[in-house]
Amino acid sequence: MEFFKTTPRIRFMETRKWAYAVSAVLVLGSLLLIGVRGLNLGIDFTGGVTLEVAYPAAVDLDAARGALIAAGFEEAQVQSFGSSRELMVRVMPPEDEDVNQVSAEIQSALRTVDPGAEVRRTEVVGPQVGRDLAEQGGLAMLFTFIMILLYIAFRFEKKMALGTVLGAIHDPIVIFGFFAATQMTFDLSVLAAVLAAIGYSINDTIVVFDRIRENFVVMRKATPMEVINASVNQTLSRTLMTSISTLFVVVALYLFGGEALKGFSAAIIVGVIVGTYSSVFVAGASVLDMKLTGQDLMPVKKDDPELNALP
Repeated sequence: MEFFKTTPRIRFMETRKWAYAVSAVLVLGSLLLIGVRGLNLGIDFTGGVTLEVAYPAAVDLDAARGALIAAGFEEAQVQSFGSSRELMVRVMPPEDEDVNQVSAEIQSALRTVDPGAEVRRTEVVGPQVGRDLAEQGGLAMLFTFIMILLYIAFRFEKKMALGTVLGAIHDPIVIFGFFAATQMTFDLSVLAAVLAAIGYSINDTIVVFDRIRENFVVMRKATPMEVINASVNQTLSRTLMTSISTLFVVVALYLFGGEALKGFSAAIIVGVIVGTYSSVFVAGASVLDMKLTGQDLMPVKKDDPELNALP
């Protein structure tokens, strides 16, 4: 099954300089946002109490904040989600207080606004547990990159390996930048989505690079730019079909999956788009500028001492 009736002849590599500029803006902008605004870490990483509360009618945010301040929660974060009748409240209790008791006090305070308030979801994570989860999440990211580097070193020639690594670094930075810009909650589910997006991008890059390797054998008289352009065009149908079918699912999750899945689905959406882009304009374009040739892909022949000893 093909997305296009005939193989397109788009000259991707001729526009790579513009793509480099776009990538530079995305990466530098993301790093700046992460440094200035930071990530809005969820209670998975920080510890605390989060409640989702539904009211019978539209609720006044200022009244809800006032009720929490009166109950002693001056730094509570209150925001609407879903509709004007639903609130999300996030509180960071002091370390010496019982988080379950704090959760009960928050619920009592919110019911002073309207006794009909219904608590739909409650998350309670202790500060020490949050620190442990943050540490384990960082280790998961580090371990993922180590395993990716080992796989790439085994799978590809050094120029292709470097191009794949550049794409693998490019994509999560842009995803982190998106979350820093939007201040969407960054929790464990989002971290899992980032790791999945890295795997998606690398898989897409592998498909393109395998075709490049095949075409260097078939297209012996073509230039490296012609080989890479042809390879990207030949795999474009598969790439678009995979990306679009994945986006159908995650966009549906984002729209109808509820607040708990918004961060996860948003990370996957950004990851699929950026990963598809980077497999062509970061990984593919970089190997062209590293002067990849068919000779680089030929297996290295080791000297045979017995043959060398023959007269």
